[in-house]
Amino acid sequence: MTGDQMKLTQFLKHIGNDNSGATAVEYGLIVSLIVIAMIGALQGVASATIETWSEVETASVEAMESS
Repeated sequence: MTGDQMKLTQFLKHIGNDNSGATAVEYGLIVSLIVIAMIGALQGVASATIETWSEVETASVEAMESS
């Protein structure tokens, strides 16, 4: 084997033993699940907030009409 072939072989072995990419993928999956949960929770909060402001609007209109 020539020096270049040995360097290439060592490089490929190093890449094959590297687990940092797999860890990054795992962290990415965890973050994506957290984001999905947050979106679901925020949709529930948004619905409650819309209902509250709708009630405030109705009460305000009724107060203005009665005065």
